[in-house]
Amino acid sequence: MKAIEYVHIACFELSKRVFGKYLPVSGNLGVFCHFDNEFAFLTRVREELTEKDVNWNQKYYLLHQPIVISSRGDIPETTYTFLYVRRPDEDKPQVGDIDLVLDSNEFETLKTQSLNGKEVNGVELFYRPDLNMIRLSASNIDALPYITNKFMEENVNTSNV
Repeated sequence: MKAIEYVHIACFELSKRVFGKYLPVSGNLGVFCHFDNEFAFLTRVREELTEKDVNWNQKYYLLHQPIVISSRGDIPETTYTFLYVRRPDEDKPQVGDIDLVLDSNEFETLKTQSLNGKEVNGVELFYRPDLNMIRLSASNIDALPYITNKFMEENVNTSNV
């Protein structure tokens, strides 16, 4: 839970730095593992907390009960409905990621800026064409907010759950 709260606060901090406001979350949160035994442990935890058969891309699993992070200062209360546990990857040392949602027109503008190598207030913008998302990163923050123009519910049909 401490890792989840850390990722939440760090990603919201980058959102505020770039956009001057906190963007809404898409609904998912990823925790990145750094060791095989950590991955095995967190996968077991994820299996207890999530629906086995309701996942997006065999990656983001629907939580039985959403994770609600209470408001902190001006960071609003936030609800996460999907959880992802990433395998260890020595090239990616971050703690985790969340997806934040931006209006489609603003998303396209930001996408163009990222393709042109623009940096905003010390935050690197990197477009991921494979995901049609923009990653925000800063050297002093080891969490990664991804910017999208879709909420997780648009990717996953949960009406039968």
